Amino acid sequence: QVQLAESGGGLVQAGGSLRLSCTASGLPFSSYIMGWFRQAPGKEREFVGAITRSGSLTTYADSVKGRFTISRDNAKAMVYLQMNSLKPEDTAVYYCAADRSATMRIQSRLYDYWGRGTQVTVFS
Repeated sequence: QVQLAESGGGLVQAGGSLRLSCTASGLPFSSYIMGWFRQAPGKEREFVGAITRSGSLTTYADSVKGRFTISRDNAKAMVYLQMNSLKPEDTAVYYCAADRSATMRIQSRLYDYWGRGTQVTVFS
């Protein structure tokens, strides 16, 4: 059974940092592209960023580029989202997702497995 579990969310002041983690089990982790998405209340789920199987390449949404960094540790089956210079508009539930395709994709419907999410709240 495939499981993805996010952790590290919380309450942080604007300008601060958080590091989210996602632990995967039940799948050949290094064979999956990993993505991060977020969903704010009343809004659709949106792409945050993704990382290739090897971790050599990443891509980000324009809204987080330069502030967020994705990394992965295939030996530990974990992917991370380092979030710096947080803004109130970053407030959302953050999800990690796994995609078995060969290329990074931004469409959430194309991802195969999802975690349950972790809440990030940024206050000013």
